[in-house]
Amino acid sequence: MLTAEQNDLLTQVTPGTPMGNLMRRYWQPIAAASEMDHVWTRRVRLLGEDLVLFKDRQNRLGLIKEQCPHRRVSFAHGIPTQNGIRCPYHGWEFNAKGKCLEQPNEPDNPAFREKVTTDAYPVQEMGGMLFAYLGPLPAPLLPKFDGFVEPGTIRMMGRSVLPVNWLQVMENSLDPVHTEWLHGHHYEFLQEQQGIKVAISAHHEKIDFKEFEFGITKHRLLTGQSEDSDDWRTGHPIIFPNILAVGNGNGDEAARYYSFQMRVPVDNETTMHLWYNAYVPPKNGEVPAHLLNTVHVYDVPFKDEKGEFIVDNVDGQDMMAWISQGTIANRATENLGSSDKGVAMYRRVLKREMKKVEQGEDPMGVLRDPQRDHRIDLPNEKKKHHNSDGFASFLLRTHAKYSQVAPDIVMLFDPDRVQFDAQGKVQLRTMKPATASMY
Repeated sequence: MLTAEQNDLLTQVTPGTPMGNLMRRYWQPIAAASEMDHVWTRRVRLLGEDLVLFKDRQNRLGLIKEQCPHRRVSFAHGIPTQNGIRCPYHGWEFNAKGKCLEQPNEPDNPAFREKVTTDAYPVQEMGGMLFAYLGPLPAPLLPKFDGFVEPGTIRMMGRSVLPVNWLQVMENSLDPVHTEWLHGHHYEFLQEQQGIKVAISAHHEKIDFKEFEFGITKHRLLTGQSEDSDDWRTGHPIIFPNILAVGNGNGDEAARYYSFQMRVPVDNETTMHLWYNAYVPPKNGEVPAHLLNTVHVYDVPFKDEKGEFIVDNVDGQDMMAWISQGTIANRATENLGSSDKGVAMYRRVLKREMKKVEQGEDPMGVLRDPQRDHRIDLPNEKKKHHNSDGFASFLLRTHAKYSQVAPDIVMLFDPDRVQFDAQGKVQLRTMKPATASMY
């Protein structure tokens, strides 16, 4: 149980707050690079700041405060220039570093131009994703995590903007036992109401958590598993402070993929949840060219047309749980048990790393040595328990089912398990329930 003040400390991310200062020490994903292909500007709200992502006439990206410092008009309607962007109201020009380059209709006054700056932040591309850094300069390196730099992958990004604080979304990843119930027994109950009897829940005999260079690894031992199993011995990581890395580890070449869930704080009461998947095509598989030339973007809904939560897939079940806790979960009224030791550990690490920032130190996982940042291979299980029913069954029971390229990916990895209906939609030939041990 936390006090109200402690809850605020962990949840508030706006400028000047301790958690906001910590979050600003890390690169945050803001969009897929392909989303800037046919537009010049895009509004971005990140860590409580209203910003505009833009590209100049040389296709270089910038991220600046949305309102022009002249008369406060939005740069979202700005005019791109060779070296920056002009405010649409009076044409004042700014570059990607926030420097004023020109003030039309004003006397030439270099001192005035130098004075009139706007907030600006670095932007980098990696793996077809755009990342922004809102912290103090010099910026650290953008860590080259394996799934973002693996060559030749099929990449897609799902997105859902959730009306909740980022922390209750992230704490879900430090809670292995919820999979036994939310994705197991709860699903069984839903099927029971449809007259279908299934049994997919897997009991957790033990759970464990270990710190490593970039965060915390999560381990589970399910009934019937050996302690030599990857689920227990290797686990998978929570990349500090707000990313979960799942996927299927190296050594399972028939279904090798990387999967990241990125919980981006929009403000104190909103989270942009991004799913980034990168699929390594099977050897000798013929991959259509259109699958490889971009990051395929899609929206992931959490409510249906009646306003009810969509709980027929793993990610929809998670979103129901996060949102139903309230906009900002009231941790002053919770009662943690022994199975919540991962949540408690994560909160302690957050507090510890906030103190580092307050003392002028870099928090965990911040990179500044280029020799360390060639490629960072993360620990991850291979032949995961949750893939036991086949690649296609698992993919189509997650957020990925909403992707426009899901049928192509299923056909590439698991062609014997699919058929097409009259509208060309992929269907599984045998629809067994997915295992409960997902995340």
